[in-house]
Amino acid sequence: MSERTVSAKADRAREALAKRDSVLIAFSGGVDSSVVAALAYDALGDDAVACTAKSETLPEAELDDAKRVAEEIGIPHITVEFSELDNPDFVVNDGDRCYHCRTMRLGRMYEAARERGIETVCDGTNASDPGEGHRPGLRAVEELEIVSPLLSHDISKDEVRAIADDYGLSVADKPSMACLSSRIPTGLEVTEERLSRVEQAENILRTWGFEQFRVRDHDGLARIEVAPEELERALDPDFVREARDHLKGVGFDHVTLDLHGYRTGSVSPAADEADEDLLVEDVFAQDYPLK
Repeated sequence: MSERTVSAKADRAREALAKRDSVLIAFSGGVDSSVVAALAYDALGDDAVACTAKSETLPEAELDDAKRVAEEIGIPHITVEFSELDNPDFVVNDGDRCYHCRTMRLGRMYEAARERGIETVCDGTNASDPGEGHRPGLRAVEELEIVSPLLSHDISKDEVRAIADDYGLSVADKPSMACLSSRIPTGLEVTEERLSRVEQAENILRTWGFEQFRVRDHDGLARIEVAPEELERALDPDFVREARDHLKGVGFDHVTLDLHGYRTGSVSPAADEADEDLLVEDVFAQDYPLK
C-alpha cells in the first residue's frame, strides 16, 4: 500500500465531495464513516453534517463514541431516532435482517437530510465490503442510491485506516462494531429483551479492557467471543467469575466462552451451522460454582 496512492485516492474523494452543495453522512463513529465525515468536512465545512440514528440496536457506548468523534473532527452532528422493532420483517431475523435494518436506517437519514435541504446522503461503505461474504445491507445502499465515497474511489479498509491515521483520528485502529442484532442467531426473533441483555453483557468486557469481542445470545445461553490474542485474559479466574455472575444477573441462563475466538458473522446465514464450536461452559465452575 503506497502512501502516495492512498493520499491521491483521498484527494479525489475530497474533490468529488467538494462539488456537492451539501451532504449528510450516515455516521456511526466507526473508522469508515469517520473518514467520510472528515473528508466531507474538509471539502464543505459546515455544509457537511454527520447524522447518527439511535435505535434499540445501537449500544449507548457507541452513540457516546460517535458524539465524541464528531466533535474531534469538528463536523456538525445530529441524532435521529427510529425503531427497527417496528418492522416485523426485521424482527423475524431471517437472512435479510440487515437489508431491512439498513433500509429503515438510511431512509431515516434521507428524512433528516430533506428537513435540512440536503440532497446527498453518504455512507462509509468501502471497497473491501462487497467481497466480505453475506452483506444484504449493501443492497439497501444501492437501492436508495446512497453515495459511498470510499467505494467509489476504490479505498479499501486498510487504506481507510491509513487515511484516518493521517487525520489523527482516535478511531483509526478501532475494531468494526456491528449492531446488537448481529449477536442474535438467524431465525431467533430480535426482541428488546435480548438486545438489552446483550448490551449489558458486553459492558463488562468493555470495562475489563477487551477490544474485539461479542456476546452472542443463543436464546438464554451467552457465547462470549474475544480476539484470539485476548483469549488468555478471558481465562483469568477473576474475569471468569465476574463475567459469569454479571451475565447471569442480566438474564442469561448459561455463560460460555468460544475457544475459536471472535469471528465476524458467526451467527449469520453464511456461518457453518454444523461447525462444532469449542465452548467452555462456566469455566472453572469447580472452583467458582454457580448459585
